[in-house]
Amino acid sequence: MIESTQEFHVLHIDGQTRSNASETVVKELPLTIILNDRELVTLLSSPEDLKYLAVGFLYSEGLIKGKDELERILIDAERGVARVEARGENNTEEVFRRLITSGCGRGASFYSAADIEGQEKIVSRFQVRTRDIFNLVTRFQHQSRLFRTTGGIHSAALCSVTEIIVFAEDIGRHNAIDKVFGRCLLEDIPLGERMMLTSGRISSEILLKAAKRKIPIIVSRSAPTDLAVKLADDLGITLVGFVRGKRMNVYSGAFRVET
Repeated sequence: MIESTQEFHVLHIDGQTRSNASETVVKELPLTIILNDRELVTLLSSPEDLKYLAVGFLYSEGLIKGKDELERILIDAERGVARVEARGENNTEEVFRRLITSGCGRGASFYSAADIEGQEKIVSRFQVRTRDIFNLVTRFQHQSRLFRTTGGIHSAALCSVTEIIVFAEDIGRHNAIDKVFGRCLLEDIPLGERMMLTSGRISSEILLKAAKRKIPIIVSRSAPTDLAVKLADDLGITLVGFVRGKRMNVYSGAFRVET
Protein backbone atom coordinates (compact mmCIF):
# COMPACT_ATOMS: atom_id res chain seq x y z
CA MET A 1 0.00 0.00 0.00
CA ILE A 2 1.36 3.42 -0.99
CA GLU A 3 1.33 6.11 1.66
CA SER A 4 -0.83 9.16 0.94
CA THR A 5 1.67 11.70 2.27
CA GLN A 6 5.40 12.35 2.51
CA GLU A 7 7.48 14.45 4.88
CA PHE A 8 9.84 17.13 3.55
CA HIS A 9 12.32 19.40 5.28
CA VAL A 10 11.48 23.03 4.56
CA LEU A 11 12.74 26.49 5.41
CA HIS A 12 9.94 28.17 7.34
CA ILE A 13 9.83 31.98 7.15
CA ASP A 14 7.61 34.02 9.47
CA GLY A 15 8.21 37.71 9.04
CA GLN A 16 11.91 38.16 9.73
CA THR A 17 12.24 34.78 11.44
CA ARG A 18 13.73 31.79 9.60
CA SER A 19 13.68 28.22 10.92
CA ASN A 20 14.01 24.65 9.73
CA ALA A 21 10.82 22.61 9.88
CA SER A 22 9.20 19.40 8.67
CA GLU A 23 6.13 19.68 6.42
CA THR A 24 3.65 16.97 5.36
CA VAL A 25 2.92 17.00 1.61
CA VAL A 26 0.19 15.02 -0.17
CA LYS A 27 1.40 12.44 -2.70
CA GLU A 28 0.52 12.56 -6.41
CA LEU A 29 0.20 9.41 -8.51
CA PRO A 30 -0.32 9.26 -12.30
CA LEU A 31 -2.91 6.48 -12.78
CA THR A 32 -3.26 5.03 -16.28
CA ILE A 33 -6.64 3.40 -16.91
CA ILE A 34 -6.67 0.56 -19.44
CA LEU A 35 -10.08 -0.65 -20.60
CA ASN A 36 -10.15 -3.98 -22.46
CA ASP A 37 -6.43 -3.70 -23.32
CA ARG A 38 -6.91 -0.16 -24.69
CA GLU A 39 -4.91 2.54 -22.89
CA LEU A 40 -7.53 5.18 -22.31
CA VAL A 41 -6.39 8.00 -20.04
CA THR A 42 -3.92 9.02 -17.34
CA LEU A 43 -5.36 10.70 -14.26
CA LEU A 44 -3.20 12.60 -11.79
CA SER A 45 -4.57 11.38 -8.50
CA SER A 46 -4.04 10.52 -4.86
CA PRO A 47 -2.81 6.93 -4.33
CA GLU A 48 -5.78 5.57 -2.35
CA ASP A 49 -9.14 4.12 -3.44
CA LEU A 50 -7.79 3.61 -6.97
CA LYS A 51 -10.31 0.86 -7.72
CA TYR A 52 -13.18 3.24 -6.97
CA LEU A 53 -11.51 5.96 -9.05
CA ALA A 54 -11.04 3.75 -12.13
CA VAL A 55 -14.59 2.37 -12.02
CA GLY A 56 -16.08 5.76 -11.18
CA PHE A 57 -14.29 7.44 -14.07
CA LEU A 58 -15.51 4.84 -16.57
CA TYR A 59 -19.01 5.08 -15.12
CA SER A 60 -19.03 8.89 -15.26
CA GLU A 61 -17.83 8.92 -18.85
CA GLY A 62 -20.47 6.40 -19.94
CA LEU A 63 -17.90 3.76 -20.92
CA ILE A 64 -19.60 1.29 -18.61
CA LYS A 65 -23.31 1.38 -17.88
CA GLY A 66 -23.44 -0.74 -14.74
CA LYS A 67 -21.75 -3.11 -12.33
CA ASP A 68 -22.86 -6.19 -14.27
CA GLU A 69 -20.61 -5.21 -17.20
CA LEU A 70 -17.46 -5.45 -15.08
CA GLU A 71 -15.55 -8.72 -15.40
CA ARG A 72 -12.20 -7.99 -13.77
CA ILE A 73 -10.44 -5.02 -12.14
CA LEU A 74 -6.69 -5.18 -11.53
CA ILE A 75 -4.95 -2.31 -9.70
CA ASP A 76 -1.14 -2.00 -9.71
CA ALA A 77 -0.56 0.99 -7.42
CA GLU A 78 3.23 0.72 -7.62
CA ARG A 79 3.19 1.12 -11.41
CA GLY A 80 0.15 3.39 -11.45
CA VAL A 81 -1.99 1.15 -13.67
CA ALA A 82 -5.66 0.17 -13.47
CA ARG A 83 -6.74 -2.61 -15.85
CA VAL A 84 -10.46 -3.07 -16.33
CA GLU A 85 -12.13 -5.78 -18.38
CA ALA A 86 -15.77 -5.17 -19.20
CA ARG A 87 -18.56 -6.42 -21.41
CA GLY A 88 -20.98 -4.23 -23.29
CA GLU A 89 -20.71 -1.56 -25.95
CA ASN A 90 -17.90 0.42 -24.36
CA ASN A 91 -16.72 2.11 -27.54
CA THR A 92 -13.18 3.37 -27.00
CA GLU A 93 -12.40 3.89 -30.69
CA GLU A 94 -13.39 7.55 -30.51
CA VAL A 95 -11.43 8.12 -27.31
CA PHE A 96 -7.69 8.57 -27.63
CA ARG A 97 -5.14 8.75 -24.85
CA ARG A 98 -5.33 12.04 -22.97
CA LEU A 99 -3.77 13.51 -19.86
CA ILE A 100 -6.33 14.85 -17.42
CA THR A 101 -4.85 17.25 -14.88
CA SER A 102 -5.70 17.31 -11.20
CA GLY A 103 -6.00 21.07 -10.85
CA CYS A 104 -8.98 23.39 -11.07
CA GLY A 105 -9.78 22.16 -14.58
CA ARG A 106 -8.99 19.19 -16.73
CA GLY A 107 -6.46 19.18 -19.51
CA ALA A 108 -9.01 17.44 -21.70
CA SER A 109 -12.72 16.81 -21.58
CA PHE A 110 -14.80 13.84 -22.66
CA TYR A 111 -17.96 15.91 -22.62
CA SER A 112 -19.62 17.38 -25.70
CA ALA A 113 -22.72 19.35 -26.59
CA ALA A 114 -24.50 16.04 -27.22
CA ASP A 115 -24.05 15.07 -23.55
CA ILE A 116 -25.90 18.19 -22.47
CA GLU A 117 -28.62 18.03 -25.13
CA GLY A 118 -29.39 14.40 -24.32
CA GLN A 119 -29.55 14.88 -20.55
CA GLU A 120 -33.03 14.57 -19.07
CA LYS A 121 -34.29 17.15 -16.61
CA ILE A 122 -34.27 15.92 -13.00
CA VAL A 123 -37.67 15.68 -11.35
CA SER A 124 -37.33 15.15 -7.60
CA ARG A 125 -39.21 16.10 -4.44
CA PHE A 126 -36.03 15.77 -2.39
CA GLN A 127 -35.68 18.76 -0.05
CA VAL A 128 -33.22 19.87 2.62
CA ARG A 129 -33.26 22.46 5.38
CA THR A 130 -30.58 25.16 5.53
CA ARG A 131 -29.53 24.07 9.03
CA ASP A 132 -28.96 20.52 7.75
CA ILE A 133 -26.75 21.86 4.94
CA PHE A 134 -24.70 23.87 7.45
CA ASN A 135 -24.35 20.84 9.75
CA LEU A 136 -23.35 18.49 6.90
CA VAL A 137 -20.77 20.92 5.51
CA THR A 138 -19.22 21.37 8.98
CA ARG A 139 -18.91 17.59 9.41
CA PHE A 140 -17.68 17.30 5.81
CA GLN A 141 -14.85 19.76 6.47
CA HIS A 142 -13.70 17.92 9.58
CA GLN A 143 -13.83 14.47 7.96
CA SER A 144 -10.86 15.06 5.65
CA ARG A 145 -7.78 14.00 7.56
CA LEU A 146 -5.56 14.65 4.54
CA PHE A 147 -6.80 18.22 4.15
CA ARG A 148 -6.16 18.97 7.82
CA THR A 149 -2.68 17.47 7.49
CA THR A 150 -1.59 18.86 4.11
CA GLY A 151 -4.08 21.50 2.92
CA GLY A 152 -3.65 20.05 -0.60
CA ILE A 153 -6.69 17.84 -1.12
CA HIS A 154 -10.27 17.98 -2.42
CA SER A 155 -13.20 16.10 -0.89
CA ALA A 156 -16.57 14.86 -2.10
CA ALA A 157 -19.44 13.14 -0.35
CA LEU A 158 -22.82 11.60 -1.08
CA CYS A 159 -25.31 12.55 1.63
CA SER A 160 -28.84 12.01 2.80
CA VAL A 161 -30.62 14.94 4.43
CA THR A 162 -28.68 14.47 7.68
CA GLU A 163 -25.92 11.89 7.10
CA ILE A 164 -22.71 11.52 5.07
CA ILE A 165 -23.13 8.16 3.31
CA VAL A 166 -19.94 7.97 1.18
CA PHE A 167 -16.86 10.18 1.56
CA ALA A 168 -13.80 10.38 -0.70
CA GLU A 169 -10.79 12.65 -1.14
CA ASP A 170 -8.23 13.23 -3.88
CA ILE A 171 -5.90 15.93 -5.18
CA GLY A 172 -8.38 16.34 -8.05
CA ARG A 173 -11.96 17.49 -7.44
CA HIS A 174 -13.21 15.42 -10.41
CA ASN A 175 -11.40 12.37 -9.06
CA ALA A 176 -12.94 12.73 -5.59
CA ILE A 177 -16.43 12.68 -7.10
CA ASP A 178 -15.57 9.72 -9.35
CA LYS A 179 -14.33 7.81 -6.28
CA VAL A 180 -17.73 8.36 -4.68
CA PHE A 181 -19.53 7.13 -7.80
CA GLY A 182 -17.19 4.14 -8.16
CA ARG A 183 -17.80 3.00 -4.59
CA CYS A 184 -21.56 3.47 -4.96
CA LEU A 185 -21.57 1.37 -8.14
CA LEU A 186 -19.46 -1.46 -6.72
CA GLU A 187 -21.26 -1.56 -3.36
CA ASP A 188 -24.80 -1.07 -4.71
CA ILE A 189 -25.36 2.23 -2.89
CA PRO A 190 -28.30 4.16 -4.43
CA LEU A 191 -27.53 7.62 -5.81
CA GLY A 192 -31.07 8.91 -6.39
CA GLU A 193 -32.72 11.26 -3.86
CA ARG A 194 -29.32 12.19 -2.48
CA MET A 195 -27.18 15.30 -2.16
CA MET A 196 -23.59 15.74 -3.39
CA LEU A 197 -21.09 17.78 -1.38
CA THR A 198 -17.82 18.97 -2.91
CA SER A 199 -15.01 21.15 -1.66
CA GLY A 200 -14.12 22.48 -5.10
CA ARG A 201 -15.48 24.87 -7.67
CA ILE A 202 -18.62 23.64 -9.42
CA SER A 203 -17.94 23.70 -13.15
CA SER A 204 -20.23 22.51 -15.93
CA GLU A 205 -18.41 19.14 -15.90
CA ILE A 206 -19.08 18.64 -12.19
CA LEU A 207 -22.70 19.67 -12.67
CA LEU A 208 -23.14 17.24 -15.55
CA LYS A 209 -21.61 14.41 -13.50
CA ALA A 210 -24.33 14.92 -10.90
CA ALA A 211 -27.04 15.22 -13.54
CA LYS A 212 -26.05 11.93 -15.18
CA ARG A 213 -26.49 10.20 -11.82
CA LYS A 214 -29.82 12.02 -11.24
CA ILE A 215 -28.58 13.78 -8.09
CA PRO A 216 -30.98 16.68 -7.42
CA ILE A 217 -28.84 18.83 -5.09
CA ILE A 218 -25.14 19.73 -5.28
CA VAL A 219 -23.48 21.83 -2.57
CA SER A 220 -20.03 23.40 -2.37
CA ARG A 221 -18.04 25.69 -0.10
CA SER A 222 -16.66 27.20 -3.29
CA ALA A 223 -18.14 29.02 -6.29
CA PRO A 224 -19.91 27.81 -9.43
CA THR A 225 -19.18 28.90 -12.98
CA ASP A 226 -21.78 30.70 -15.10
CA LEU A 227 -22.29 27.66 -17.33
CA ALA A 228 -22.81 25.44 -14.28
CA VAL A 229 -25.53 27.79 -13.01
CA LYS A 230 -27.26 27.85 -16.41
CA LEU A 231 -27.05 24.05 -16.74
CA ALA A 232 -28.38 23.55 -13.21
CA ASP A 233 -31.36 25.76 -14.03
CA ASP A 234 -32.00 23.95 -17.33
CA LEU A 235 -31.65 20.48 -15.80
CA GLY A 236 -33.66 21.07 -12.65
CA ILE A 237 -30.74 20.77 -10.22
CA THR A 238 -30.50 22.73 -6.99
CA LEU A 239 -27.08 24.40 -6.93
CA VAL A 240 -25.76 25.79 -3.64
CA GLY A 241 -22.39 27.52 -3.31
CA PHE A 242 -20.27 29.51 -0.87
CA VAL A 243 -21.55 27.59 2.16
CA ARG A 244 -19.49 29.20 4.90
CA GLY A 245 -20.47 29.78 8.51
CA LYS A 246 -24.19 30.48 8.41
CA ARG A 247 -24.24 31.84 4.86
CA MET A 248 -24.88 30.28 1.47
CA ASN A 249 -25.91 31.22 -2.06
CA VAL A 250 -28.66 29.21 -3.76
CA TYR A 251 -28.07 29.71 -7.50
CA SER A 252 -30.86 27.50 -8.84
CA GLY A 253 -33.65 25.22 -7.65
CA ALA A 254 -34.33 27.19 -4.47
CA PHE A 255 -37.62 25.31 -3.95
CA ARG A 256 -35.62 22.36 -2.58
CA VAL A 257 -33.99 24.45 0.17
CA GLU A 258 -36.19 25.05 3.21
CA THR A 259 -35.23 27.98 5.42
